[in-house]
This record gives sequence, structure tokens and C-alpha cells, in this order.
Amino acid sequence: MGTERRLVRTDTFRALCRARELIQDAYGETLTLGQMAKCAGFSPYHFLREFNLAFGMTPRQYLTQVRIDRAKEMLARSGASVTDTCFEIGFSSVGSFSALFSKRTGRSPLQYHREIAPLVQVPAGLARVYIPYCFFSQLGGPLE
Repeated sequence: MGTERRLVRTDTFRALCRARELIQDAYGETLTLGQMAKCAGFSPYHFLREFNLAFGMTPRQYLTQVRIDRAKEMLARSGASVTDTCFEIGFSSVGSFSALFSKRTGRSPLQYHREIAPLVQVPAGLARVYIPYCFFSQLGGPLE
């Protein structure tokens, strides 16, 4: 009747963190489950189960979240167009990107850019140093 919860072993967690770092570093590229699993040293299906257990989402869901976070950052801080942002973060279709972005944020990428960009006018390198994370995250900053 109760949900069974299993802990992730320390060495397994470290391996999963390596794969998570790969996702964060290569979010703009085409990443397959096999590449992510290989980075962690697991078979694809074992990797999928362990990643979900450790982080509460699948590797694909995590990759999508990283991409949306980066898109929000780009749209808020740079003059990048929606199309440039779409391709920069690894999407191959502007329509798919816009639909997913709207679903996740409640605003279209263009609406997001128009509403948030005027509020965030800090040079990219200084934002992480001088803006408290809690404030930046309320404006749609990255989830890190």
C-alpha cells in the first residue's frame, strides 16, 4: 500500500551527477539517452531508472528544464531573437519551442522577452555576482 522508496548509493549518485553536468554543459546539442548513460557508466534503461530515482525526473525532462531555463536567461538578458534562442538551446523547431516555452512559463517567448528584458538590464557577467539568486529567480533566471 505504501510507496517504496530506495536510496541511491553514493557512487551511483556521483555517476548520475556526471551525466547531469553533461546535460548542463551540452544542452544545446543533440543528446541521446545512450550518450548520457555512457557518461554515467550505466546501460540506458538502468540510467533512466536511477536518474529518475535520484532527481525525480527523467533525463529528458531535466534536459528540457535546463533548455527552458537557458532560454529564459537569454530572452531576459540579451537581444537575441526567439528564433536565435530556439536554435541556440537545441530546439530544431520554433513552433515546438514556443509551445513548450508557453506551456512551462505561461507566456510566449516573445511576451516573456517584452515583459522581463526591461527589468533585467545587467551585463551578463555581473548578474550572477551582484543580483541575489532569489531576486533573479523571480524574474525568470536560471535554475541552478
